[in-house]
Amino acid sequence: MKDLSAGSLTFDDYQEAARSTDRLIRKDQSLTFPLLGLFGETGSLLSEVKKKQRDATTYRGYEKSVVEEIGDTLWYLNAVACRANIKLSYLGHNLDRSFGEWQIVEPSDLKFVDVQKATRGRASAPTQQFEKSLLRIAAEVGQMITDHEAGRLVDNQASVAGRLVAILRSLRDAAEEAGISLANAAVANIAKSLDRWPQEKRYPALLDATFPEHEQIPRLLSLKLVENGEPGKRHVTPYYQGAPLGDKLTDNRMEDDDYRFHDAFHMAFAAKLGWSPNLRRLLKRKRKSNLKIDEVEDGARAVLIEEGVSTWVFNRAQRLKLFEGLHALDNELLKTVREFVEGYEVEKMPLWLWEESILSGYEVFRALQVHRGGTVTADLENRTLSFQAPG
Repeated sequence: MKDLSAGSLTFDDYQEAARSTDRLIRKDQSLTFPLLGLFGETGSLLSEVKKKQRDATTYRGYEKSVVEEIGDTLWYLNAVACRANIKLSYLGHNLDRSFGEWQIVEPSDLKFVDVQKATRGRASAPTQQFEKSLLRIAAEVGQMITDHEAGRLVDNQASVAGRLVAILRSLRDAAEEAGISLANAAVANIAKSLDRWPQEKRYPALLDATFPEHEQIPRLLSLKLVENGEPGKRHVTPYYQGAPLGDKLTDNRMEDDDYRFHDAFHMAFAAKLGWSPNLRRLLKRKRKSNLKIDEVEDGARAVLIEEGVSTWVFNRAQRLKLFEGLHALDNELLKTVREFVEGYEVEKMPLWLWEESILSGYEVFRALQVHRGGTVTADLENRTLSFQAPG
């Protein structure tokens, strides 16, 4: 894929990059999905304005969220254009022309910066003009959905293009009012999409790859989890190389939920992300050759953060049958997990890898539940997690 930068980003390059992250376009050419997405993102933009107006002094996520939502709105607009076989550069080229003056041939090198005035600094709060522009977007999207439901867009590329130009124009105007570069929002959106759905999955280097072997998490690590105790008082003991590793684990909850098997999650973090301050501490593999890394990345706070991620995801997983039968996770869940680890080395891991880690951990967790124990093996070199039943 081409190197995308805001200053040189063309409509054609953006359209190609955004289309590559559209997982549904090959099996669903209907406009319904992207139109619903377009409507939803417009609503999200309006929601950000509402939250900032309601909590003007306490809501600090406004500026970042507006950039993200504008980028997402552009993505869905492009998804509609792709399904209608309309080039985004065609829309951009006719953005400020009346319908009777539209030009059929568009320049292939039209850039986002060519259709937007130089932006001033980002607005820290919504202006009246910004609010009006958002309401125009909502009105235009609503009208397009009405036309779609009435069948007026079927085999009518001109009408689709006309609606999309009106929406894109209002989106451009809203970005200008917010002091946001549409090109920057587009680049950020592509980066976010590829972080979640890359064209090719490439595992990043292990976090401790440059450290001495005795400071690395073992590249092939097996834990045997043995359950003992009477009903209501059960506990799990993890064994490493035949010896107990750490304390016996209970659910620490009034009602049993088998959280005592949660070492499966730490093993999944190790296997997929190459990260587990908890296991590193228990295995005495802290990176003491670097005092700052030892204190921060392998310290007590990092251990608590890993435990916090495990517990928070588990609470949500219980509502979804521990993710049984799921092959993908909600994007908001993954984003929240990343916020948990913000400021730590694992923050740079892509969202698709967090998803892989969590799903593999829960696959093994469910197996541990069924067999009431077993051996969990993390292969860090091959990024795999496996389970062997007891016996």
